[in-house]
Amino acid sequence: MADAKQLHIAMFPWLAFGHMIPYFELAKRIAQRGHKISFISTPRNIQRLPKVPPNLSSQMNFVSLTLPHHDNLPQHAEATNDLPFHKIPYLKIACDKLQDSLAEFLQKSKPDWIIYDFIAFWLPPITAKLGISSAFFSIFQGWSICFGGSSSSAMINGKDPRTKPEDFTVPPPWVPFKATVAFRLHEAKKIFDHYEMNDSGVTDMVRVGLVIDGCDVIAVRSCMEIESQWINLVRELHGKPILPVGVLPPTTCDSRDTLEDNNWHTINDWLRKHEPKTVIYVAFGSELNLSQIELTELALGLELSGLPFFWALRNRDDTVVLPDGFEERVKGRGVVWTSWAPQLKILAHESVGAFLTHCGFSSITESLYYGHPLVMLPFSIDQGLIARVFTEKKVGIEIPRNEEDGVYTRKSVAKTLKLVIVEEEGKIYREKTNELRVLFADEQLHDQYIHKFVEFLENHRQVSDH
Repeated sequence: MADAKQLHIAMFPWLAFGHMIPYFELAKRIAQRGHKISFISTPRNIQRLPKVPPNLSSQMNFVSLTLPHHDNLPQHAEATNDLPFHKIPYLKIACDKLQDSLAEFLQKSKPDWIIYDFIAFWLPPITAKLGISSAFFSIFQGWSICFGGSSSSAMINGKDPRTKPEDFTVPPPWVPFKATVAFRLHEAKKIFDHYEMNDSGVTDMVRVGLVIDGCDVIAVRSCMEIESQWINLVRELHGKPILPVGVLPPTTCDSRDTLEDNNWHTINDWLRKHEPKTVIYVAFGSELNLSQIELTELALGLELSGLPFFWALRNRDDTVVLPDGFEERVKGRGVVWTSWAPQLKILAHESVGAFLTHCGFSSITESLYYGHPLVMLPFSIDQGLIARVFTEKKVGIEIPRNEEDGVYTRKSVAKTLKLVIVEEEGKIYREKTNELRVLFADEQLHDQYIHKFVEFLENHRQVSDH
C-alpha cells in the first residue's frame, strides 16, 4: 500500500438498510486499507447508519444529498423501511432525481471509482463522460444474479423466455449445472413484480441490466467456497470481471448497543436463565410486515413447540396483533421484544440454539458466524433462493408451506423448530452448521477477498487528468 496511490472511492447504495449496511461494511474495509471513501446517501439515512470507527474517521466522509420531494412520499421518508411496499416505486422516482446532484458531486470531486447499486441505471453515461471507473456491488449473491437474466442485454430488452410465475419455479434454462435453486410458486408470483412495470417507469430488471452493462466490474457479497459455479456463471453470462468480496462477516457489535445498555442487561438476564443451545431466536429484519394470519400461526407455533424463544418483533402494522393471552401463556419461557434488539449480542449468547429467520443474507451470515442452525421462513425478493441454497447445504430447514399461497400452520412451525433444535433426526443440521461456521467465521479468508478487490481497484482505475 505504501507505493500505491491513495484512491478516492465514492459509494452510492439503494435507499434500503439491507443495501446501505453491506455498502457501509465494504466501505469500512476499503478505508482500512488506506483509501478515502465518500459515502453518498440522504440526510436521514446517514443519521441512522452506525457510527464510523474512530480510527477510520479521517478516511470516511459522508456526502449528504437532499432527497427530491415527491407528492406520494410522506415527509421524512428516505428509506424503504419508512414506507409501505406499494409506495417504494415513488422512492425510486425520488432517488432517480438525485442524478443531477450526484453528477455535480462527481464532477467536482473526481473520485477514481464509484461503487454503485442496481437502482442507478442512469449512472454509467455520467461516469463514462467524467472518466470515472465504476463497479456494481451486488448485495445479492451469484445465484440471484444468474436467476435474474441470461445477459444484461436480455434484461434491458425484456427478452426473457420466462413469461409466467410457473417458469420461475425451476432453475433458468441457461444454468448448465444441476441446481435446486428456484422459487416456490407463491414466491414466484411476488418476484414477478420485479419484471413488470412499476410506477417508477423502469422495471427492476431493466435497472440491473443497464447497471451491469455499464459497469467495469461486478463485485458480489459472496465467496467461491459457497458458490463457485454461480460466480463463474455470472462472469460467463455478462462478460464482465466479477470479484467476490467475501460475506462481510460481522465485525464489532453495532455502536447503538452502548445506547441500548439497559435493553441488553434485561435481555441478557433473561437469556442467562436458559441452558446452552436451547433458545430459539426469532427475527425477520426491519422491513417485513407479517399479516394477521402469519403472525397468529407463528405465535401459536412457538407456543405449541414448548421451546424457549426470544422473538424480536418489529411489525409496523399496528392492526396486526398477537393472539389473546399469548404472552401470558408463554411467560418465562418466551419473550416478545418490540423495541430494537442487539442481534449480534443475542446470537453470540451461549443459550441460543437456533435462528428462525426470514433469510436475509446478513441474518444468515450472522447466524452461521455464531454457529446456529437455521429455521427458514423466507418472505420476499431473493430470500426464497437463499433458503434453497442453505437447505441444500443442510444447515437448516424451511417451515413447510402451501405451494400456491405460502400459508403455513402452527403445527408446521412447532414441528420444524423441534426438529432443528432438539430431535435426533435434526442432528445433521446442527453438525453441518458447525462445519459451515468455520467458513463464515474465517476472517482471514474474507479479508483476502477484500484485499484482492482493493488490489483490482488500485490496478484498474481509469488514468485520466484527474
